Amino acid sequence: MLFSEETKAAIESLLFITNEPLALEQLAQLTDIELDEAAELVTELCEEYDRQSHGIFIKEAAGGYMMATKTTCGSYVEKLYKPQLQNLSSAGLETLAIIAYKQPITRGEIELLRGVKVDKIMQNLTAKQLIEEQGRKDAPGRPILYGTTKQFLQYFGLNSLSDLPQVEDLPQNFSTEELLLADEEE
Repeated sequence: MLFSEETKAAIESLLFITNEPLALEQLAQLTDIELDEAAELVTELCEEYDRQSHGIFIKEAAGGYMMATKTTCGSYVEKLYKPQLQNLSSAGLETLAIIAYKQPITRGEIELLRGVKVDKIMQNLTAKQLIEEQGRKDAPGRPILYGTTKQFLQYFGLNSLSDLPQVEDLPQNFSTEELLLADEEE
């Protein structure tokens, strides 16, 4: 199927300017084309970026598509921009991993697993928009349930939570910090 170069360029520019993944439905709506046409154009663009030597590529994350920097260029980008999320402590990463794998989960359940208070860590993760309230548990006191956000998926380059490595597939001595950092590098 042949598309106008203008439509293809429009999709490319939309993927370039967004700071969060755009779903195929959004791309189709914004460019006034059918969903299957949008999917084909995104596939063509992905192939073009893979064939040619570029510092960016189109990646699928959090149910949509966006442009991202190739890992080979990461050190250059870091010189210009250091993400705020780099400031996560190992305790923060451990808490985030617990939430990602056990969600929805209460603060008390996290503290039981970690063996320490997590109030400040939870505030930090919420402020960074990596976790959010997802309702209340039907238990005494109706504690708040927490889960990960779309920004969590985006930051770690995941399309969905099912993309997280299975816990039983990990080595016994594999820490939660290594788990999340390894996911980020992929």
